[in-house]
Amino acid sequence: MMGDGGVKAMLAKPIQLADQVTKWADDAHYFRQECQELKTKTERLASLLRQAARADLYERPARRIMVDTEQVLDKAFALVSKCRAGGLVKRVFTIIPAGAFKKMTLLLDNSIADVSWLLRVSTASGDDGDAHLGLCPIAQNEPILFLIWEQIATLQTGSLESRADAAASLVSLARDNDRYGKLIIEEDGVGPLLRLVKEGRLEGQENAALALGLLARDTDSVEQMIKAGVCLVFAKVLKDGAMKVQAMVSWAISELAAAYPKCQDTFAQNNVIRLLVGHLAFETVQEHSKYAITSKMSIHSVVMDNKNQNNPNNVQKNGMHADLIDTSDQSMIKHPNHGKQPQQQNQNQIHSVVEHTLKTKSVKAAGLNGIMSSSGVKAREYEDPETKAYMKAMAARALWFLAKGNHAICKSITESKALLCFAVLLEKQTGDVQYNSAMALMEICRVAEESADLRRSAFKPSSPAARAVVDQLLHVVEKADFDDLLIPCIISLGCLSRTFRATETRIIGPLVKLLDDREGDVSREAVIALTKFACTENFLHTDHCKAIIAAGGAKNLVQHVYFGEQVIQIDALILLCYIALHVPDSEALAQAEILTVLEWSYKQAYMIQDPTVEAILPEAKVRLELYQSRGVKNYH
Repeated sequence: MMGDGGVKAMLAKPIQLADQVTKWADDAHYFRQECQELKTKTERLASLLRQAARADLYERPARRIMVDTEQVLDKAFALVSKCRAGGLVKRVFTIIPAGAFKKMTLLLDNSIADVSWLLRVSTASGDDGDAHLGLCPIAQNEPILFLIWEQIATLQTGSLESRADAAASLVSLARDNDRYGKLIIEEDGVGPLLRLVKEGRLEGQENAALALGLLARDTDSVEQMIKAGVCLVFAKVLKDGAMKVQAMVSWAISELAAAYPKCQDTFAQNNVIRLLVGHLAFETVQEHSKYAITSKMSIHSVVMDNKNQNNPNNVQKNGMHADLIDTSDQSMIKHPNHGKQPQQQNQNQIHSVVEHTLKTKSVKAAGLNGIMSSSGVKAREYEDPETKAYMKAMAARALWFLAKGNHAICKSITESKALLCFAVLLEKQTGDVQYNSAMALMEICRVAEESADLRRSAFKPSSPAARAVVDQLLHVVEKADFDDLLIPCIISLGCLSRTFRATETRIIGPLVKLLDDREGDVSREAVIALTKFACTENFLHTDHCKAIIAAGGAKNLVQHVYFGEQVIQIDALILLCYIALHVPDSEALAQAEILTVLEWSYKQAYMIQDPTVEAILPEAKVRLELYQSRGVKNYH
C-alpha cells in the first residue's frame, strides 16, 4: 500500500486526460457517434480513477496500471482531437483508419478492467478472500506476476484465514522458481509476510515464516528483508511464539544467514543467539535463569556442589526448602550403556553431575528471581515429542549458520550452555537434531582453530562442557556409522588439535583407523585432521607424529599416496612429509619405505606443484636420507 501523496501524484494526469477526452468528444464534428462511445468509456474510466484516488492502493500494480492507462488516454485524446472542426484542409490531410475507434474502444475496456481489478484487490474486506478476482488484462502476458499481486494484496487486506492461504500460495511460487521469489520481494511481499508472522494464527504464521525462508536466495534478497525488520520480528516469535512457529522461524534464520552471512551480527544484536540457545537447552540440560554457565565453574566445584546437594544436613540452602529442588532423574536423559562399562560409567557420572548441578542452580535461581513465565514453560512442556525434536533441530541449524565464521557469535555461544547442549544432543538424539548439532560444533571449532582466545576460553581441558563435546565427537568417530555425521566430527577434532595435552592419547587412534577402507571423503578428512596434529604449528607435533606411527598410520598413508585419488594423494603426502620431518629416525618409517615414497612423489609433476608439498617435501626427504643412511635405530 502507499500514502495519499503517492496516489494523487500518480493519478492526477490520467484523470486530467480523461476529463479532456470527455470534453473534446462533445465537440467532435466528424465520427460523432464513435466519439460518443469513446466518451462513455472514458467517463466510466474517469469515475474509477477518482475512486482509486480515494483508496489505499497496492502500489506495485497501481504504478504499472496507471502508466498503461495514461498511455491509453493519450491515444484517445489524440483520436478525438482529430474529429474536431478544423476546416477543409485539416479534414483532407487528417486520415483516421477505419479500425481506429474499434481498437481504442478495446484499449479503454482493458484499462477499465485493470483499474477495476486494482480497486477490488486493494480494498478486499477479507470476507470474499477466497474468491478469485480474475486475470486483469495488463497481466495477460505475465500471469505469474498477476498471481503474485493477488496473493500479496490478500496478505494486506484479507481475513486471517485467507492470508494464511495466500502465504501458502507464495510458498509454492517461491519454492518452484528463483525468479518468482525475486518477484515476490520486488512486489513488496516481505512486509505483509512479516505482519502475518506477528499477527496470524498458527498455520498462517508457519506459512509466512516458510515463505520468508524460501525468499532468502541471495544477498540482495536478504538485505531487503533485513531492512524490512525481519530480525526484530523473528526475535519476538522466538521469545513469545508457539513452538511450531518458532521452529519454522529458526529454519528461516538459518536460510537468511546461509545466503547472507553479514546478517549474523544483526540477528545477534536482536538477542536471537540467547533465545536459540534457550530452545536448544529446553529439556536437554536443565533450565536455569542465567544465560551463561559461569566461567569459574570448574569440574571440582560442580562435583562439590553435587555432594552438598546430596548431604542430608543441607535441608535448607539460600532460603529454599529442599523439597523445592527437583532431585529426581526422570527428566534427565540416561546414557544407554549406563552401568555396563567402567569408562562409560565414569563419563556418564561426570555428565550427570554437570546436568544435576545446572538443574539445581536453575530451580534456585527461578525461585529467587521468578524470571521464567510458568505459563510459557507449561505450554512448551505439553508439545508433542516430534515438535520438540524439530524445534531443537532447527535451533541447532540456525546456530550452525549464525556461528559460521563469526568469532563474536561463537564466543557468545560457548559462554552459554550451548556446548553442553550440543554434546548431549549428539549423544542422545538422532537424525537432523544430531546432524545439525554436529555441524554447529564444526563451525564453532573452525573459528576456534583460528582464535587462540576462543580455544583458551571455550575448549580448555578443565572445562566440563568442552570435555563432554570431545567425548561425543570421539564417540562418533569411533563408531564410524554414518559418513554424514562422521565428517563434521572429524573436522571438529582436527580443528581442536592444539587444545589437547600430550597426555591426551585417545584421539589419534580412531582417526588413523578411518584411513583404512573408508569412503574417499571420510579418509581425506581424517588425513587433513591428522595433519593438523602433525604440522609444525602444533606445539606437540612430535608426540602426535609418534602416535600416528604407533597406530599404524604410515602404512595406510603410503597406500593413499600411491593409489588414492589425486586430491587425497596430495593430502596424504603432506602428512607423510610432516611425520618424516618430525620423526625421521622411526623404524616404522623405514619399514614402510617412506623414503622411497617421497622420492617417487618428488618425480610427480602434479604433486610437486602443490605449494605445501613444494615447501616441505625436499626437507623431509633430506632428513630421512640423513637418518636412514646411518642405519635405522630402534624407535622408542
